[in-house]
Amino acid sequence: MLVSPRSVVPPQSSPFFSSSSFNRNPRRFRPEFLARFLSARCCSTSASSPGENATPRSNYAGTRLDETVETGSGKLRLDSWISTRISGISRARVQSSIKTGLVSVNGKVVDKASYSVRGGDEIRCTISELQPLRAQPENIPLDIVYEDEHVLVVNKPADMVVHPAPGNPTGTLVNGILHHCSLPGLASSTQDIITDLEDLSDDEDLASSSNAASIRPGIVHRLDKGTSGLLVVAKDEHSHAHLSEQFKLRTIRRVYLSLTAGVPSPVSGRVEVPIGRDVHNRIRMAAITGPMARGKARHAASRYKVIETLAGGGSALVEWKLETGRTHQIRAHAKYIGCPLLGDEVYGATRSMALSLLQPKLSPSHHGRLLELLSELDRPCLHAFSLGFNHPRTGKEIHFSCPPPPDFEKMLIQLRKMSTETKKVMTAS
Repeated sequence: MLVSPRSVVPPQSSPFFSSSSFNRNPRRFRPEFLARFLSARCCSTSASSPGENATPRSNYAGTRLDETVETGSGKLRLDSWISTRISGISRARVQSSIKTGLVSVNGKVVDKASYSVRGGDEIRCTISELQPLRAQPENIPLDIVYEDEHVLVVNKPADMVVHPAPGNPTGTLVNGILHHCSLPGLASSTQDIITDLEDLSDDEDLASSSNAASIRPGIVHRLDKGTSGLLVVAKDEHSHAHLSEQFKLRTIRRVYLSLTAGVPSPVSGRVEVPIGRDVHNRIRMAAITGPMARGKARHAASRYKVIETLAGGGSALVEWKLETGRTHQIRAHAKYIGCPLLGDEVYGATRSMALSLLQPKLSPSHHGRLLELLSELDRPCLHAFSLGFNHPRTGKEIHFSCPPPPDFEKMLIQLRKMSTETKKVMTAS
């Protein structure tokens, strides 16, 4: 089945794309940023050409490997070495085979994926069967931006969890995709579903988790429950392995938009601070510097740029580009630079904190409306705006973009309006 990419909503149909809002201040948006907003969601439809490459193997169950590690190969992880010997298989599938006792080294069964192999070791491996995904199909409406036989690109709403987890066993994106793709499910138990922080993550290492060794759809990356926007799903194992490798090599092109409490200074920059679990709050991550980061945090790098200053300098529309994909990376880095995302109380942007920054910048006549807007916010103002990758089947580069949802748009428009009206009052006085 092939679903053609939708064309972008015309600028005049949404206040977010109002031409007048762009023209009031030409410095608000860079030309290339505006071009991205107004371009088609998919820059190339070549991904739907099915005859360009040989059909990849869709099920590796029963595949056998009996090889000797080359001398001089150095110290290698067992799962990594096997993955390089069976083209197109996901590393998670290899890990699952190892854990179920289907791999031996020098005649002895090894069930540890991180086991180190050396030159001369004799490896025997049989790939395990795919297991049903630990979720049930549910008929949930999905905003599908693009679909072909191999991949699915979805615009996730802000209130949807990606994968079943404690507290969210149903109603997730995975439940909906299982139904959409007519795939089997398996009832979840507390042992089957993932933990709270993993569910909230947009982590590049997700692709190698044990959950990925299940019948597709293959969730290659995640978005936080409160984050809206684009997410790619693999529909077969070859596509999952290919996309996972792109995440690993950091060639996936992702751009996020956020509204911040305060304006970052400088207005553009690169944040390279390790991220690890916050020792004071289990559901929160933290940017950790100095000796404290050793063994407790992982390398993380984000690039940001202020697109538009809002509310007289009390807020900003900020573009983020990820070099890595750690759990809560943008949220943790935004807090680190002193500008947490509006609505993100977990990371410091409480209502009182936001009011303390915004009210002094605005006319008193707007304070009541500002309080009302902030009270309506029930999630961080963060949107996965664009997503680009090489199609796992054709190798062609494809790119998608999707405007922010109404709640984000409403906040942006109102902050612009308040800023403009405050300037008029100050000019008149």
